[in-house]
This record gives sequence, structure tokens and C-alpha cells, in this order.
Amino acid sequence: PDTNMTERFDCHYCKESLFGKKYILREDSPYCVKCYENLYSNTCEECKKPIGADCKDLSYKDRHWHETCFHCFQCKNSLVDKPFAAKEEHLLCTDCYSNEYSSKCNECKKTIMPGTRKMEYKGNSWHETCFICYRCQQPIGTKSFIPKDNQNFCVPCYEKQFAMQCVQCKKAITSGGVTYREQPWHKECFVCTGCKKQLSGQRFTSRDEFAYCLSCFCNLYAKKCAGCTNPISGLGGTKYISFEERQWHNDCFNCKKCSLSLVGRGFLTERDDILCPECGKDI
Repeated sequence: PDTNMTERFDCHYCKESLFGKKYILREDSPYCVKCYENLYSNTCEECKKPIGADCKDLSYKDRHWHETCFHCFQCKNSLVDKPFAAKEEHLLCTDCYSNEYSSKCNECKKTIMPGTRKMEYKGNSWHETCFICYRCQQPIGTKSFIPKDNQNFCVPCYEKQFAMQCVQCKKAITSGGVTYREQPWHKECFVCTGCKKQLSGQRFTSRDEFAYCLSCFCNLYAKKCAGCTNPISGLGGTKYISFEERQWHNDCFNCKKCSLSLVGRGFLTERDDILCPECGKDI
């Protein structure tokens, strides 16, 4: 008969028989309690002793505690099954954390509890529900806002209350405005009366309270040169010569026959032409 009726049942590490002894299975291998604790038990963060197989091992972010050692760093009350916060390696109950580290709401003056959403601006904090527009009293949340006189406004309310209105379109100017005749305009609304091009940053002039780019103004109102027939704007120091209801650009005031410049010289006229004394002597 086979005398080896039962297989041996030994500790996977020290090989001692586990018959009649307490053992622990790990990855399908049995270990005696002593070997298991030496090999696999975690060290408690609080008391620095191993967390034995007969103890509950509580863990947080790869750190381990005995159940009895898992308590608030400040008041020492147990944190088992309670909310807690971590600060600089220490665990704190929510009350201690709030008293030590939480900010106070700028509006209701109550503590902003850890884990609740808060809004922050220039060193101040608010509960999300307390961070509201001063005018419409609605929460601002993640929308744009404009601070004024220690109050915060959502953009539509700010525009209604404070922004200047464009003379042209009557809508609020929040950025990119220009002033013309002491009145506010959007840059895109301040355009040439003639060609509708934006005048902001361009040279322009006005006539009868209407603004014009130089090109349109010259075409509409400037005197025409008797030489080249193009307008003489007279703007920006453009020099021109006038004689008996007619005008010439300086560069166009030349003898009709020999093209000699007559600026500062004597000249003769023959009907619509101007001539130098040499060319006009045969008239």
C-alpha cells in the first residue's frame, strides 16, 4: 500500500510544515504567519511597526497605517470611514484642516471647506455660489467678468452700467474705441463718409462735420490743378500756386512749351497756357 497518503503542506518560504498551523495564501502559495509578515507586511506610518496579518491595513497614496493608528494629526480623532485631507504629509480631519488651512469666502465670510469648488481672484476667495455679478446677482462661474470699485460684474451688466456707447451704432464700447469731436466711436464704426474705409490710425479731415479720408476729400472738395487736373489738397503742407482763379501744384507750374519751372519767376499767359518770358516773347 502507498504510505504517502497526503502531500506535504509546507510554508513556501521556510519550508516548515503548515499542518495544524495558521497560514496565509499569497498568489496561490501558502506562508506561515511569521514568514508572511517578514516578507510582505507594510510598515505603519504612525508607529513604524509592521502591520501584521491579523490587523486591518489602511492605505492612502502608497502609505499604510494600522486601523488604530489612522487618526487626525491635529486632534488625534480616528479617520476610519471619515473624510479627511492631506497637508504636508499629514492627514487631518476636515474640521482641523478648515481651521488651519481653508480660506474664508470674501462674500459670506464662512470657511470654504476642502473639496468644494471655489473662485479665486487677486488673493481673495469665494464659494462658487457666492461669486456673483453685483448687478444681476447671477453666479459668474467661468464666464468673463470685469472688476470695478471692489465689485465684480458680468460683461453684459458692465456694458449696461458703465461702458460708453458708440455714436454710430449705439452699442457699448468695451475695447478699441476712438474719440472724434469729443464723442466715442468703435474703431470699426469710425469710417470715411465717402469710401467707408476705417479712419483709425489714418490721416483724415472733415467737412460739414463728416470725416473723410484724404483721397475722398480731395476728390470731392479740393481745387483741381490747371496743369495735371488732379486735386490740390492743401493738406500736409502741399505747396501750390494760385493765379486768377486757377491753381497749380508747384511741380506743375511749368512753361507750356519748354517745361521750365516758373515757380518764383516771371511768366506770361496765352489763353489757358503759361509761358516763360523767352517762349512768350513772340506772342
